[in-house]
Amino acid sequence: MDRKDFLSLSSKAALFLGLSTAVSCKEETIKKTNNLLNKTAKGTAFGLKAPKIDNVRVGILGAGNRGQTLIQMFDWLVKNNNATIVAVSDLRKEKTDKLNAHLKKTHNTTAEAYYGNNDEWKKVADRDDIDLLIIATPWEMHTEMCLYGMEKEKHVASEVPIGYTLEDCWKLVDTAERTQKHCMMMENCCFNNEELWVLNMVNKGVFGDLTHAEGAYIHDLRKHLLDETYYEDQWRIKHHLKKDGNFYTTHGLGPISQYMDIGRGDTFDHVVSMSSREKSLSDAAKRAGIDKFSNVKCGDMNTTMIKTKLGKTIMLQFDVHSGRPYDRLNTVVGTKAVHEGYPSKLYINEEELAWWGHKWLEKEKYNEYREKYNHPLWSKLKSQISDNSVGHGGMDFVMIYRLIKCLNQGLPLDINVYDSVLWSAITPLSELSVAQNSTSIKVPDFTGGTWKNKNTTEMLREI
Repeated sequence: MDRKDFLSLSSKAALFLGLSTAVSCKEETIKKTNNLLNKTAKGTAFGLKAPKIDNVRVGILGAGNRGQTLIQMFDWLVKNNNATIVAVSDLRKEKTDKLNAHLKKTHNTTAEAYYGNNDEWKKVADRDDIDLLIIATPWEMHTEMCLYGMEKEKHVASEVPIGYTLEDCWKLVDTAERTQKHCMMMENCCFNNEELWVLNMVNKGVFGDLTHAEGAYIHDLRKHLLDETYYEDQWRIKHHLKKDGNFYTTHGLGPISQYMDIGRGDTFDHVVSMSSREKSLSDAAKRAGIDKFSNVKCGDMNTTMIKTKLGKTIMLQFDVHSGRPYDRLNTVVGTKAVHEGYPSKLYINEEELAWWGHKWLEKEKYNEYREKYNHPLWSKLKSQISDNSVGHGGMDFVMIYRLIKCLNQGLPLDINVYDSVLWSAITPLSELSVAQNSTSIKVPDFTGGTWKNKNTTEMLREI
């Protein structure tokens, strides 16, 4: 990047990249930005194995909407002595009380509760009887909690995104490599039935060579964003008032990255991002008489394009403003087959080229593929998944099950620190591209070059 790229961008770069807001000199901003884009990792946390933990002692940070769901995902594991909930923390006592009410009812036990001020969560991380921190707090707290936890010799698993500035992402990589502690972003869509089915077909060669994929987070959140109680202190809408880009990349990008062996033979090369004008959220705020949210900066629809080192392309979309059905797209295009989600449909190329009449598989044939290539993990956990459908149809349980089982057996996690920060880093890179009229932005190599080593995704291991 040069001076031309940063015309009137110095103050904005501080926000996107995690630089000090005191930075005002263009040359200094360019230097710091280039350092973040070209920094080198060691790659020593790939395939990380930690000593086996027969019963994982868990501390939960954040007892809001997500924390209340996640604690239920531990029920089967606690009953089978794979894990124990030791401590919980939140700003509000009524929320930790609610978590403990669940533990009391389900397991006839309670966890030590910490609440009342912004630093109480540190007391959980400081404990000697905690192996794993589950982080389910607002976005801006995730990185700090992960870093503090690893420094206190804890494994950490954070809700998405694990970091939302480039500086955050590099701190996570550096700390995970130095401490040799697991640092996982809990991207639950990687563990969903449809995505695992598609992943299994990709691995079995059904799609041939992949060329393109599309993912999204399209979810009408206007009611929740404007609600005064749903998100504590309405933290989530505040991001929409000051930034413009794709704030929620990982639901679509996580599964796509696993389809494409990202970090295991390929990686992202560069990003281009563009946002539409904003209209829907501010109109909703005006209709509700909420003047303080009438000036929204984030566009209604953001479209981000990514090209990989091996030439594959990815389209990501983000829209939580518009009134439209939920959609993650989950489109995968290969030389032999195509899949599209919402609703799920599959197309298989015939040997001979067809110039007309080609169509999605009929239901009977589609079901044959579903049955033949269903991921064995979902078959194995069928009864437990049905008991835990409250967690996004079962994928939350599968995610927590795999996390705890990997720690029980001393295995590398399904999602490592490099995956976590790469998928999260697309957010600040998209913001930077949008601010520069959709300029192409280089994606840093967070892996220290280990992405060049061909490996199979850990999601295909049997545990």
